[in-house]
Order: sequence, then structure tokens, then C-alpha cells
Amino acid sequence: MTLEVKISKRPIPYKNAFKFLEKRVQKLKKGGDNELLWILEHPLTFTSGIRSKENEILDKKIRVIKTNRGGKITLHSPGQKIVYFVINLNKRKKDIRKLVNIIENSIINFLKFYNIKGINDKKNVGIWVKKKKIAAIGIKVSGWIAYHGCSINIKNNLDYYKKIIPCGLDNKKITSIQEQTNKKIKNIDKKLKNIFLNNFRKI
Repeated sequence: MTLEVKISKRPIPYKNAFKFLEKRVQKLKKGGDNELLWILEHPLTFTSGIRSKENEILDKKIRVIKTNRGGKITLHSPGQKIVYFVINLNKRKKDIRKLVNIIENSIINFLKFYNIKGINDKKNVGIWVKKKKIAAIGIKVSGWIAYHGCSINIKNNLDYYKKIIPCGLDNKKITSIQEQTNKKIKNIDKKLKNIFLNNFRKI
């Protein structure tokens, strides 16, 4: 199975990205097109997953886009990297837990470039640094095709989290690479691409 890699340099509106992912899923269901790994950023956007609750929106003035991914309410904003994928598990192992583990390990390996120790938590999906969440994961599976992905806080404005209860957490429990290290943050897209491509081969 060929895995196409897309790296977008300009912020992509969330709805545009979502439509693109949905189309790729439908094409794969029909036996056509390639799997996808897409690295990008979004403009400031609040999205809610299937487990979201109305009381998680603290600022009632914000607009929240409902999605079909797992998880609760979260935000995307410039300075945060999004890693989307469309993976056909019909052609691989039909093991969702293993897929989640591979995503978790990919983020943990990425953080090592900046001397940051990330850990996963069996009770709370995502990656954590010193009891603060640095990356969120949300996956949808349809006909054994897994899509959506993960978001990693690089150097985004964490104040936006005060408008919501992100992933059901107190906003003080959110962090970023910039907050955790003095190391230069560079070659992000290349590092993410290499790590995820290498790890997806293990599925």
C-alpha cells in the first residue's frame, strides 16, 4: 500500500481538511487511491469530538465545529502541529490499540529531539509531560479505515485553552514544547514525517 505524504506550509481551514480526509476515506473504501499522512497547521479553531459536553465550553461566544472523531473538545491554532492520516487497516493488522500505541510512541520519539520526556496514560489518551498534556489524539474508524490524527503543541498560544475545558481537563494542565525547553525548535515537519512513516510500517 502506497502512503502519500502531504506537508502544508500555510494554515488549512479545518473544514477543508475534514472534507479532504472524508473523500480519501471513501476512495479507499472503493479500493482506490493511497493512504495518507498529512502534516499541517490550522487557524484558530475549536472542535468537539463525540464525547464532548456543552459545559466544556466556558466562553459561549466561541464557535465550535462538531466532528465525528473520538475525544472531547479541543482547539487548533497556529504554532500547533497537526498530523492527520488515513490508514487502511484492511491491508494491515486490524488492531486499533496498536495503532494508538504507534501514534503515542511517534509523539514521544518526536519530543526526545527537544530533550522532553513524554509519557502516555492508559486512562487518558494523549501524551503528557510532567502531568501536563502536550499532545491530543482523536481517531475515527470506518470500515477498518482509520483517520483523523493527533495535535502537538509546539509554540502555540496556550491562553486560548482558557475558553474551554480541553479534553475534560483544567486549562492549567496543558503545555507546549516552547514552555518545556530552551532548545531551538526547527525542522519540525521533516522530523514528524520521518518518525510517523517509519512507525506506520510497523502496523
